[in-house]
Amino acid sequence: TTVQAFAPASITRSSIRNQPISTFRTEESALNMMDPSTLMDAATTMGESANTLMDSSSLLTSFTDQGQNLAGIFFQASLLPYLLFLYFLSFRANQVPALGNFGFQFVLLFVISTIPSGIISKSVYGFSLADTDYLHGGAELLLTVANVLIVLGFKEAMTKQEQVPLGKPRAIAFSLFAAFAAICATGPKLFADGHTPFLFGVGGFPSDQVTRFPWVNHVEPINALSIPTWAIHFSSVFEYVFAMGLVWEFAKTTGNERWKGLTWGMLPLHASGICACTYHFFYNPPALQFLVTSQAGLTLLGNITLMIAAFRIAQSNGWTPQELIPFTDKDTNPYGLVADGLANKPLVLKQEAQSTTDLALTLAAA
Repeated sequence: TTVQAFAPASITRSSIRNQPISTFRTEESALNMMDPSTLMDAATTMGESANTLMDSSSLLTSFTDQGQNLAGIFFQASLLPYLLFLYFLSFRANQVPALGNFGFQFVLLFVISTIPSGIISKSVYGFSLADTDYLHGGAELLLTVANVLIVLGFKEAMTKQEQVPLGKPRAIAFSLFAAFAAICATGPKLFADGHTPFLFGVGGFPSDQVTRFPWVNHVEPINALSIPTWAIHFSSVFEYVFAMGLVWEFAKTTGNERWKGLTWGMLPLHASGICACTYHFFYNPPALQFLVTSQAGLTLLGNITLMIAAFRIAQSNGWTPQELIPFTDKDTNPYGLVADGLANKPLVLKQEAQSTTDLALTLAAA
């Protein structure tokens, strides 16, 4: 997902459902906007040329198939480093905000949610999760929730002595996850069309109104993301960048400069989101499947850099391999006593420039 890749407005799809994508064009207007499908056609031509070269060499394989396989391998391999990241981040001496820590943990539920939704998309509708808008938007909403929790958690920890109680935010987050699970269970029966827009496409314009805009010279294909799904993607990118900035500032709050390394560690994951949103902007064409592979590779890289950054933070705060021994008496262990002392160290708070309510509204408006 990316700010620059915000797609054109979605339109009503009923009038074009049975039309071939190649016929989706409107009349020329005074102000012409570049048609993404034109670039998609060019990419397809390049892909065909590449396939010709591949066929002439035994050292090369089908790029699309290889990319898809690599994406799956990268995504699976990224789980372990993320679990290790959560372990090191949660070290008691790090003084990580409880709500922010829960936000990072909630990302796992987003990952889990993509498994059944992806299976449903493929087995019921016959296409990928990226093309199943109501499931795609619902899953992405969970990632947005995780980012909001991270932002609010770190913001509150830097400006207030008392941290935000986990009760209500956790209940809301789990409720949304349960709601998405219910949609996965009932969606195939309720929505015969897998392209049903997320939240019923609220905020979109009818196709006849869209074609009146002077800058529009094409109609989106049936698998284009709806306005709510694009809004969720845009929001998750904005919130993650905001979270990166707060983590950087948290170094001053704790007096530990190694927190800035976590911001750098988050950067590949931001790039991963940009790859995903670029892929969506061009309507998820097979010719740009390499973007999915790039997204998965950057996710793996980002989880590794998160793990390394969290390890450096924990190590600077007294973590030792003895923490892995479950029966170690941390009350008498000198390293454990040092960690306990750092865990109770007062934070250097700063003046609150924006209330939590205003921040929530800012994130929602994004």
